[in-house]
Amino acid sequence: MPTTLKTIPLMETDDRITKVFKALGHPARLRIVRLLAGRGACICGDIVDELPLSQSTVSQHIAVLKEAGIIIGEIQGPAVCYCLAPRALETLGQAVADLSAEADHAVLT
Repeated sequence: MPTTLKTIPLMETDDRITKVFKALGHPARLRIVRLLAGRGACICGDIVDELPLSQSTVSQHIAVLKEAGIIIGEIQGPAVCYCLAPRALETLGQAVADLSAEADHAVLT
């Protein structure tokens, strides 16, 4: 008998937050975000130089971060310069604060 997977209905903000958490859940992607936060912006080659990963693997991680809306890229000649998307992590910070407040409220009642 085939198993049917059930989907969990999410609010629009929950869907965005889960994508961000999933993207940041890998150590290499978290390192890329920290690198961009520290430098402001850099090209893919600079990111590859900082990580013990191949260029193709770094590109895959960058694609996941872009899909989650955490980073953006701008073409600069033959390269793409990446930086953190404005207020990308602000949404995540607010989500964590909201969850914390809900948990505190549940404990108090």
